[in-house]
Amino acid sequence: MSERVSVLVTGGAGFIGSNFIHYILDRYPQYIIINLDKLTYAGNLNNLKDVSGNSNYYFVKGDISNYELVNYIFEVFQPRYVVNFAAESHVDRSIEDPGIFLRTNILGTQVLLDVAKKHWYRANNWRNGVKFIQISTDEVYGSLGPEGFFTEKTPLDPHSPYSASKASADFIVKSYFDTFKMPINITRCSNNYGPYQFPEKLIPLMINNALNHKELPVYGDGKQVRDWLYVEDHCRAIDLVMQKGKLGEVYNIGGHNEKENIYIVKKIIELLRKMTGDVKINESLIKHVKDRPGHDRRYAIDPSKIEKELHWKPEVNFDRGIVKTVSWYLNNIAWVRNVTNGEYRNYYKRMYEWR
Repeated sequence: MSERVSVLVTGGAGFIGSNFIHYILDRYPQYIIINLDKLTYAGNLNNLKDVSGNSNYYFVKGDISNYELVNYIFEVFQPRYVVNFAAESHVDRSIEDPGIFLRTNILGTQVLLDVAKKHWYRANNWRNGVKFIQISTDEVYGSLGPEGFFTEKTPLDPHSPYSASKASADFIVKSYFDTFKMPINITRCSNNYGPYQFPEKLIPLMINNALNHKELPVYGDGKQVRDWLYVEDHCRAIDLVMQKGKLGEVYNIGGHNEKENIYIVKKIIELLRKMTGDVKINESLIKHVKDRPGHDRRYAIDPSKIEKELHWKPEVNFDRGIVKTVSWYLNNIAWVRNVTNGEYRNYYKRMYEWR
């Protein structure tokens, strides 16, 4: 019989977390998944409705900063792995209200580490096979010029409250390895896209606005460059790091898909117009707005370490991935309507007024 392995996934009702849960349950039917999620605006249990009846899937509503709750989960399920996706993650929101980012992204991570250490470290030894995976971002590195790539040795230089909170959490996780030899890995990925992404991020926002013939807001000249990674490729990489990553190491996960934001927007317009036949979806919807404070000009990540050590490579190139993504949103209009509720619309009204 296959070994029963429990995995605590925090933030599992969000975009990447829910895709990861689908991936793990499909790949490892013997694994038990405990999804701890606070269900903030970006968390949506509809992302996981098709696994809600799975006997190996458990959902717990709660905050990673709640020590008693996290400790209870460890007592009941004794997870072998913690994969920490839980985070406040939108840069604009961090500018508007930094405090919640510090509480969740830094203090919440510290609670998870403390509880894991309590249960995994006994008699001066770590329980065999356990590991804490911190899911981070390339934004902790800051901004790049037109040449070069971020590597795992690039000094951290965050430029927003969001990226500063993630960098701080990374340092705390690393300190538990350096101080206690806690089994950890940190992953830093480039921009993800794909199914279930909340429509405040670039790609789903543009899809949703275009379908409703609304303005497509583009920061500044739109020539900010990002490396794009299809979310399923990211999930495969995290799985490899969880199973085979060298303890204490950081792994960058990139998609080899550098694109300007304005290119992304125009590509979405082109695809939607072709797929729907709606002539009102055109470039006249694009509106250039005042640039975001502290907006990094370019991110580009070097994934050669994970490619060489763990034999991972992205399988979905951008041209195929963006078609898959646009098609998913067109086929899941009910999901989009469900998440674009009044709170979301009111937030965007406030945000544009603030700009």
